[in-house]
Amino acid sequence: MYGLIGKMMATPGRRDELAAILLEGLQAMPGLRSYIVANDPADPDALWVTEVWQDKESHANSLSLPSVQAAIARGRPLIAGFAERFETEPLGGHGLVGN
Repeated sequence: MYGLIGKMMATPGRRDELAAILLEGLQAMPGLRSYIVANDPADPDALWVTEVWQDKESHANSLSLPSVQAAIARGRPLIAGFAERFETEPLGGHGLVGN
């Protein structure tokens, strides 16, 4: 399995709008095992995104899907930047689809 954990910074006051875009259309994502978007309680403009994929290729392939490309285009103006980003090798856990 392949995992990503990243902190995304929304433009001031636009975090909820960005989160809504990130949470759309997750059903048709081949290889996606888990995708969580969470507010950072210490920063009103920050989101944490935690992803688990079947493999690194599934994640890479998802970026070319029309629905993902559309979400990127809509979300880009709401993104002020990115902070921490970590790649992981998930072992399993509660709620992990296909585990």
